[in-house]
Amino acid sequence: MSGTAISEQPDPVVAEEHELKRTLGPVHLTMIGIGAIIGAGIFVITGQVAADYAGPAVLISFVIAAFGCLFAGLCYAEFASMIPVSGSAYTYAYATMGRFMAWFIGWNLVLEYLVSSSTVAVGWSGYFTELMQILHINFPASLTNAPLCVIGDPPPCPHIVDNATGLMGFIYQFGYTGAIINLPAVLLTLLLTAVLVVGVRESANTNAIMVGIKVVVVLLVIAFGLGHIDWHNFTPFIPAETGGRYGWPGIMTGSAIIFFAYIGFDSVSVAAQETKNPQRDLPIGILLSLTICTALYIVISVVLLGMAYYSTMSNIPNPVSFAVGKIPSLKWLVPVIDVGASVGLASTIFVGLYGQSRIFYSMSRDGFLPKMFAAVHPRFHTPHRGTIITGIVAAAIAAVFPINLLGQLVSIGTLLAFVIVCFGIMVLRVQAPRAKRPFRTPFVWVVAPLGIAICGYMMKSLPIDTWWRLGLWTIIGIVIYFVYGVWHAAPSKWKVTNES
Repeated sequence: MSGTAISEQPDPVVAEEHELKRTLGPVHLTMIGIGAIIGAGIFVITGQVAADYAGPAVLISFVIAAFGCLFAGLCYAEFASMIPVSGSAYTYAYATMGRFMAWFIGWNLVLEYLVSSSTVAVGWSGYFTELMQILHINFPASLTNAPLCVIGDPPPCPHIVDNATGLMGFIYQFGYTGAIINLPAVLLTLLLTAVLVVGVRESANTNAIMVGIKVVVVLLVIAFGLGHIDWHNFTPFIPAETGGRYGWPGIMTGSAIIFFAYIGFDSVSVAAQETKNPQRDLPIGILLSLTICTALYIVISVVLLGMAYYSTMSNIPNPVSFAVGKIPSLKWLVPVIDVGASVGLASTIFVGLYGQSRIFYSMSRDGFLPKMFAAVHPRFHTPHRGTIITGIVAAAIAAVFPINLLGQLVSIGTLLAFVIVCFGIMVLRVQAPRAKRPFRTPFVWVVAPLGIAICGYMMKSLPIDTWWRLGLWTIIGIVIYFVYGVWHAAPSKWKVTNES
């Protein structure tokens, strides 16, 4: 009886003795997923989205974003079980839709992993700065904030050119805050880069410890905060619409931005080539981490909104400790939260840097990027050059850009990746209906289209300037592809073949 299978072709780029080592199991993978998911989304973004877009109905935004992630996650799990190598959606697109789509999605994954590391580093800086103030160590504001701000976003951002609209408004969208550099964000990013170079198992163990600390902090906030919820804070649950804020438009814009809170579960698939049993463990890691984090998000959001009225959290870089600090009897918990958030956000940056370096590794092996990104350290067995370059670029971005701009850019790039993964799983079901699938997406012809529809609608709900930025990013990527990638890229190593 004949069938179809996904098979790996010989790899001419990296020598056998310099392959990545398979050392990770399902617990490590789940912790990687939780480490990436629970981060700036809950510790920073939630309060801003409630204050500026959705009000208490941010809870609905969470549910909508969770469904988009669930449907995409089921598609990811099937792909990851069939194609157990590093590269995430980039590798899946290469196996099903060819070189150009592979490059396109790989380029947008840079927004998810590299830029998200920068985004979380900016959020981490806010908690770290407050923690230092509690310890009576004060850093100058000019060294702990982004020098650039986005016109129209809080806080008030001085215009460089007044009344500019359309394309000119996009060009002149930035103002100057008076700060010089976000130095804490830069230093942490470079430190975690050095940890990643040393080794994946050591890094994974470090990440597991950091994840444990921040999950404990989230549980503490829930346990002590449940008794201090003021349900009047949820009235009106859906504030009236005013200029795209609140109402249903605000909920959908909120879901697209709050989607940033779920980014990370797909980073489990990036670790495929360092996983002992990827066909079994990858789906476990993806779905378990997503389930755990969704439950925690919903509960802690209720607690935060119950302790602090949503409008008071606008432009608050540390909404969790801010909300807890509103309750006199819980002020002792504020420094604990700041410590936990500082450690926890560091683990999210760690996973983002890890994921980006592995995607660059895969793209380099396929010829889209120079071979230096695929160079594996002979002692540490990590892609050290790609990791170092990733860390330096992420640190530079975190040094100058504000978190609201970075968060929206990460969301739109990741949503686009999810749309393509959902589409790709349907393509593969047509191309290879009898391929061996250790994990099968249930009701794929319902799940995949719903994933596309929900993620696409969230993309549509993002501000127009975010689309301009995505367009500019895409143009840069296409230029790189036609100048370098198209001339050096090899055929995909993963092919659909017949087997008896």
